[in-house]
Amino acid sequence: MVVHQHRRRPGRAEAAFAVCLALTVAALSGCGGDAVAGDDGKPADDPAAAVRGAADALARTGSARARTAMEMATGGTRVTIRGEGGVDFKNRMGQLLVMLPDDAKGKTEHRPITELLVPGALYMKNRGAGVPDDKWVRVDTTALADGNLVTGGATDPMAAAELLRGAQEVTYVGETEVAGTKVRHYRGTTDIARAAAAASPAVKGALEAAAKGFSKDAVPFDAYLDAEGRLRKVRHRFTYVNNGVIDVSSTTLLYGFGTPVTVVLPPEADIYAGKIAD
Repeated sequence: MVVHQHRRRPGRAEAAFAVCLALTVAALSGCGGDAVAGDDGKPADDPAAAVRGAADALARTGSARARTAMEMATGGTRVTIRGEGGVDFKNRMGQLLVMLPDDAKGKTEHRPITELLVPGALYMKNRGAGVPDDKWVRVDTTALADGNLVTGGATDPMAAAELLRGAQEVTYVGETEVAGTKVRHYRGTTDIARAAAAASPAVKGALEAAAKGFSKDAVPFDAYLDAEGRLRKVRHRFTYVNNGVIDVSSTTLLYGFGTPVTVVLPPEADIYAGKIAD
C-alpha cells in the first residue's frame, strides 16, 4: 500500500507527521457487529462478525493495559519500536510510553516518547526535532496521511480494534493461547474505508484520513479473541513508500482488563507552538 499525502496546505500536523516518519526512516537507515464466540468453546458461526464485534466488546469491558510493537523493514534492515501503557476504551483515551530503537552501535539515541491518545489528536512529549524537553506537540490525527496508524511508532490500540470493523474474507484458524489465556485465532483482511464508515465517532475521522491516504484499503491481519469476544492480540501489516518501500508489522497486545487508566492532557501553555525541525 502506498501512502499519498493529503491535498491540504502543509501545517503543524503535517510537519509533525514528517518528523515522526523521518525518525523511523532514519532508524531504519542508521542501523461492527456484536457476534462473539460461544461459551461452549466453539468459534462463532460467522468469523467476520466475531472480529468486527471486537471493538464493541472492548468498549463494554472499559479499559486494559497494552503493549505495542511496530516492526519496520526496508532494504534488508529491520527495527522495532515498542510501547507500553493503558487504554480506556469506554472514554476513548489512552497513554503509551514509546521506546525508539538504539542506533547501530547499541547507543540510545532518543529518550522514550510519552504519547497521549484522545479522539482526533495525538500528544507527544520528548519528541525531539527542536522541541524543548518540557513541551508537548499536538498532532491532529485526522490530518495525517495514515490517520496515525503508523506515524506515532505505535498503532493506537483503539484504532487497531476499530480497524477490524471492516474485516472481510475472515477464516477461523483455530484455538491457541496468548499470555496464558485461551483465544480463538482469526485471519483475514480489513478494509480501511469500510472500517471508517462503521467506526465510533472518536476514531472515525482518523480512519477516514487513512482511507484517503493509503492507495489501497486492504490490510491483512491476525486477530485473537477470548471467550468474551475481547481482542487480546492483533497484528496488522501495512506497506507504504517513503524513499523506498517500507513494510510495517504492527502488533497490539491487550491484558489486565479493568485496570484504571487516567489520562491528563497538558495545559495549553505546555504545548509547543514553534517550528518543528525537518
